[in-house]
Amino acid sequence: MTSLPGPTAPLQQPAVKDSWARIDAWLAEHAPLSRARLRPPASPAGIADAEQRLGVTFPPDLVDALRCHDGVEPSEGAPEFALKGPFAGLADIVQNTLFLRSVGEDVPELYEAENDHELNAFWRHEWLLITLGVTWDAQDGLFLTCRAGDDYGRVGRYFNEDASSFTDWASLRAALAAFADALEGRLPVSGQVPLAFEGRLVWEEATPTVKAEPVSLLDLAAQLPEPAPEPERVRPRPEPPKNGVYLAVGFTEPPKPQPRQPDLVFAAGLTAEELLRRAGVVQWDTVRKRTHVQAERAAASPWAASRPMVRAGRSGEWAFLAQSSGAKQLTRPEVLRRLARGTRVAALTKQGAEVRLTVYADGLPYANGAHDRLVSSPRTDYVRLADGTTVQSVGGDPWPGSTAAYVDMLNALRNRYGIDFDPAGLEHALDQSLPSGLVLPVLEDFPEWSCRHPSRVRHFDLGALVERTPEPTMRAATASQLRRLAAESGIDALPDIARTLDAVDRGETPEPVEDGALDLCMRRLVAETVAARPALEPSWRRERGAPRLPVTAADFKAWQLRSGAADALRRFLRLPVPTAAATILHRRLSDDWRSELLSDLSAREQRRES
Repeated sequence: MTSLPGPTAPLQQPAVKDSWARIDAWLAEHAPLSRARLRPPASPAGIADAEQRLGVTFPPDLVDALRCHDGVEPSEGAPEFALKGPFAGLADIVQNTLFLRSVGEDVPELYEAENDHELNAFWRHEWLLITLGVTWDAQDGLFLTCRAGDDYGRVGRYFNEDASSFTDWASLRAALAAFADALEGRLPVSGQVPLAFEGRLVWEEATPTVKAEPVSLLDLAAQLPEPAPEPERVRPRPEPPKNGVYLAVGFTEPPKPQPRQPDLVFAAGLTAEELLRRAGVVQWDTVRKRTHVQAERAAASPWAASRPMVRAGRSGEWAFLAQSSGAKQLTRPEVLRRLARGTRVAALTKQGAEVRLTVYADGLPYANGAHDRLVSSPRTDYVRLADGTTVQSVGGDPWPGSTAAYVDMLNALRNRYGIDFDPAGLEHALDQSLPSGLVLPVLEDFPEWSCRHPSRVRHFDLGALVERTPEPTMRAATASQLRRLAAESGIDALPDIARTLDAVDRGETPEPVEDGALDLCMRRLVAETVAARPALEPSWRRERGAPRLPVTAADFKAWQLRSGAADALRRFLRLPVPTAAATILHRRLSDDWRSELLSDLSAREQRRES
């Protein structure tokens, strides 16, 4: 349950009818199609009937508002109040309020019966849902309280997946005045600014401020030394006292350590160095021989900047790769394709309950995955006591079935492919100093769902635009939008991206080269984003002893926007124009992107005709 302090009402708020007159005038001038969706005033008889059905007396502000407009026609272009949705008419207020009352009757046990605070309820009998919400139904929206007391007439926010809260508006009169002010002054409401586009009122996220020079943790890491190997600790044996009597206390044996079962990939006919390169190791000054423990320690330090660490060695005719730490790489199809190019690889990976054996050959799943195996075992560290209580046993193996399956699959690799790497060989490899290095993770595949041609983007009919626009014009306008996105995010200052954008402006489509300059630049942007992500974590969620990073949420946001813009560039170079346009427009930062898009289209048409 959340609540804001009670707002202090201004000495003089405009009357409801005056605010609606300002809203009407702005819509009539700038968004006439939205103005036409406003319904006529509700009748006094209709208001009285609604009050009788709900068993409440409407606050005067609501009566005055309904006497201006009885809500909106629920169709495209209906004027909305930012993320609150359109204002509801009498029929919707009655229907949604009755529905929420029925829902609220089923959840009283979630609230303290003796607590009479206004917000100590899922839905109170005296609340009225006065907007239709984002999805134009009773899942969210603004409510008005008719309950007698200090909060009478106050405006709150309802959302079915969170606790209700009060807004800063002391009354509906104040909310409508804020609506009118926002329209006339292009002021933000809940982070959204009102705009007129093609005769309709639309709300866009306000143009954010992007940090121009975000802190680079990868640059800082390059200036740090790798932590030295931790010396082996020898626990001294206690000496008995020289006189007196002492008691020797015995303890039960400590729990056995969990078996070390890292993710492994075996590749036929490759060298360890080639395997490291294919895995994504590009910074060769990070490559040296390390044991598994040393690699783990190095990768957990600021020197690694959250980049994964992999180690490589040989077992007979097979090279093997073991991941020591960081985000999992050896389960990724993008990585397995690279590793298996021109050869065969077998990946043995484990995550919690699941153990998976995946085989690739010549860059593709071998035999369409017919040789792959997946074992998932139940968790066994939770025990139900006689009284029905469930407790967790500490120190044991939560998934012994997965542990055994990992060993079985190691044996299967020997029997099927001649990879002689039993558990004893694994332990030897973990303790052995092997070539290892930090990975600059390869870029992810485009998710299939994101490669479809979307019809709408941010409530904009992109499908209709594509259908009526010649392909060269659409491509040129999309390239202009890409250039704008690059400038907004700051990636146009990066030399490799700047050269690519210049080529695009000339009508060229440079082909990204794997491990080429542009590819490495994009991968670095993603790595910077991952490294800065812990800046969003509260202190209580960080690991004990973890170093405090010299970055802020603003740094993370800037890197996130940059990596997103780079992904949009990559899509423009590899995907059809309509698909790329959807991503570019979705990621534009300026709240004027619609007008800028029309300007880019018009400029292209003028050049084509001249």
